[in-house]
Amino acid sequence: MSRLIFAFLVLTLSSTSLHAQFSWKDTEGEYLDLIHGSRSIARYVYKPIDESSPERRDQTYKPFCHVYQWWNRDQFLTKGPGGRYSHHRGIFYGFSKISYTDHEGVSHERVDNWHCRTAAQVHREFLKKESGAKGAGFISRIDWLGNDSKPFAIEERGMSFTLIENDIVIDFTSVLQPLVPSLRLDGDPQHAGFQFRASQEVFEETAKATFFTRPETGTGAPGITMNWSAKNDSKQTRDLPWKGMTFRLADKSYTVVYLDSPGNPKPARYSERDYGRFGSYFATTVTNDAPLTVRYRLVIHHGEMTPEEMEGLSRDFSGN
Repeated sequence: MSRLIFAFLVLTLSSTSLHAQFSWKDTEGEYLDLIHGSRSIARYVYKPIDESSPERRDQTYKPFCHVYQWWNRDQFLTKGPGGRYSHHRGIFYGFSKISYTDHEGVSHERVDNWHCRTAAQVHREFLKKESGAKGAGFISRIDWLGNDSKPFAIEERGMSFTLIENDIVIDFTSVLQPLVPSLRLDGDPQHAGFQFRASQEVFEETAKATFFTRPETGTGAPGITMNWSAKNDSKQTRDLPWKGMTFRLADKSYTVVYLDSPGNPKPARYSERDYGRFGSYFATTVTNDAPLTVRYRLVIHHGEMTPEEMEGLSRDFSGN
């Protein structure tokens, strides 16, 4: 298929640590670690689904990306399997309400590769892995499996990484090609789309310190969330070019800025949770002739950020 445009941010952004190299360390069949000099940056967890037990299936039913805590080789900013909502895993993407009719005319309803109780996402191979002085990236080929364990779509998921000062910049690009005549992607703000989930420790210890920064209202009060619903359909909850979440972890503050490309399907409906999950979802129909391409960017910063700084990041992203 390879319609995925694989362009690193290094073409437009520069790192202040050009003497250090980005490099990949692949624990084959399990996960792919990204290192910059002596600093651990991210881990892409891609072990294919293991159905030998319910516990192993829960561990492996979809690939996701961890981000490491600043200068810590052993601890993540992000959450993995288990804990409050096991299906929330770092940086992840999926939909809870998928439907399609296959080539034999059989209708498939309630296909859910968000919770993955019977459906799944399965990494098959890396189509590309690159790294250098200014950035690194990969393309992962992922089969989307229905409730019958048969693939109904192929995703090419690209993630690229660079640094601005100490900030981690992550570009996420996905191209979804149906293997059926067409499919419907849907869900709700809490259970679909492209999402970020902070460490389980935020839920357990510091949730009420989490706050969100929004284009229309600026920096909100700690512990207060704002979510799209049919009754709260406004400029504050949909089609936002950016949103920021600041949370506490290991006595440090971190801010994640979520940037949505203007070219992604709209309306994009946003959700927030004080335990450290946020993102947006859309509903759309995807056909053989018109695969779905989406682009997002996350900027992860140690400390707090102003709305003006987030707006500047959004302008840079939208201009690319």
